Amino acid sequence: MDYKKTNASPSTITRDVISMSDEVGNVYESLVLLSKRSNQINQEIKEELTAKLEEFATTHDNLEEIFENREQIEISKFYERLPKPTSIAVQELLEEKIYYRKPEESDKMV
Repeated sequence: MDYKKTNASPSTITRDVISMSDEVGNVYESLVLLSKRSNQINQEIKEELTAKLEEFATTHDNLEEIFENREQIEISKFYERLPKPTSIAVQELLEEKIYYRKPEESDKMV
């Protein structure tokens, strides 16, 4: 997913957890759902950042190269300005973009 185009807020917003949990059914289940999704998002962003920074990796450390590598610094700053994974997960829940299922309910159907 392209997290650069998300409309999640980069700053902290106070939200009503009770109203957010109406769709999931339980406050604790919604918090677990958000926690798991934010961990997934964090892992994806981390892998993407690591892959981009590996392009600039050098086998030896040279003081001049550290100060000259502006592209690497710009990439890092861009990822620092992205909304936090928890904000992205909350926005996805509000927009109903998260797929989830409850295993106990699918067992009853069989």
